[in-house]
Amino acid sequence: MSDDGDRAVSVIGFIGSVFSPWYAWSGRKSPDNHVCINVATYGPGGRFTMTDRGRAALRQDRDSLTVGPSAMRWTGSELVIEVNEISSPPLISRVRGRIRVIPRAMSAVEMPLTADGTHVWRPFAPTCDIVVDLEAAGWQWRGHGYFDANFGTRALEQDFAYWSWGRYPTGTGSTCFYDATRLDGSRLGVGVRFDAAGRAEAIAPPPEARIRRSLWGVARSTRADPGHAPKQVKAMLDAPFYCRSAVRTRIGGEDTVGVHESLDLRRFRSPLLKPMLAVRVPRRAGWRFG
Repeated sequence: MSDDGDRAVSVIGFIGSVFSPWYAWSGRKSPDNHVCINVATYGPGGRFTMTDRGRAALRQDRDSLTVGPSAMRWTGSELVIEVNEISSPPLISRVRGRIRVIPRAMSAVEMPLTADGTHVWRPFAPTCDIVVDLEAAGWQWRGHGYFDANFGTRALEQDFAYWSWGRYPTGTGSTCFYDATRLDGSRLGVGVRFDAAGRAEAIAPPPEARIRRSLWGVARSTRADPGHAPKQVKAMLDAPFYCRSAVRTRIGGEDTVGVHESLDLRRFRSPLLKPMLAVRVPRRAGWRFG
């Protein structure tokens, strides 16, 4: 998010593009044949890109991930993302430039989200500086960011009915909350506080508090001090099964604005959604590196 709160960007590198209808229709047997660097920009002139590409577009080594024309590279001190994508309808245009994610500290936390470890959360750098330099008017800015990963050996909808996640910057670092309802009815409710050095401390999460439903009616909640009502302050991504937004809440007496996500996997399971998603997620199986 930009320091002034007007703009934001999200970049996700997928090997096995979990929200791709093409990957679902393939039976999810070959994750390396459904790869993507998803870039979404929020604010004036915001765009959404999510092209599902085949294995010919994938290159990776210890420090880099390349998917077709875009790439992520770890330099040892920062993540450099080179973006060169075409946005989805209705606003079709090129999204190109560089994004630098600069951790203030690294974390060694790795947390299983299921008892058998089929899904794992790895917050590499919960508190980062970010420098955005895209080839579009107004898209050169600085702000605060976050760098994590999720790994899984099963489809999300095979293990979860719903989840929400939030990352909130604080005066001393960041606090993250993970809340989920698993398909077996068990619940996950975790709070982790990260200090300025990246050290993690499990905390008892404050009470769950509802946020107004998204435009598509996705239920939302996050954590907040007793008696405080969290509020969306910036709409980002709104889909029939998923919502990302900037939310203001209060944690331990400190007001903070962070990024919040809600995911309804019962809706995502519906076969009716897949053709709708295909409009926003084009498939490009072939690729040649120059």
